[in-house]
Amino acid sequence: MTLPEMPPEVAAVYDRFPADQRARLMEIRDLILTLAEETDGVGPLTETLKWGEPSYLTEKSKSGTTIRLGRPKSDPVACAVFFNCRTSLVEEARVSSPEVFGFEGNRALVIPADRALPRTALELCLTAALTYHRRKR
Repeated sequence: MTLPEMPPEVAAVYDRFPADQRARLMEIRDLILTLAEETDGVGPLTETLKWGEPSYLTEKSKSGTTIRLGRPKSDPVACAVFFNCRTSLVEEARVSSPEVFGFEGNRALVIPADRALPRTALELCLTAALTYHRRKR
């Protein structure tokens, strides 16, 4: 799969992260875009900035909720995958993967930048976000 070109304003934000965080966040970005393409009914994403952070929206299909990437307030050397706090996504991850992620309230999964990416658990969480509205219907 060839990933879409990143908008310049989003690339500028990624460039401001320290190297280890940037590498981890780019790995998560690639996973989000790949899952969107591979998951039925999701389709292409809009890559933009929300609250100054790289964000991924299912604008065309309306199948899911926004996913944002950044740093958690609780651990600024880690990485965070943020979801809308009104969704049940963080609670679902807390139940299914309590030992895999750190959590920041009901809005973020916290992922260390210096350890192996918990790929399988993260794929489940990201797919759930990309299909959130479709599953709720």
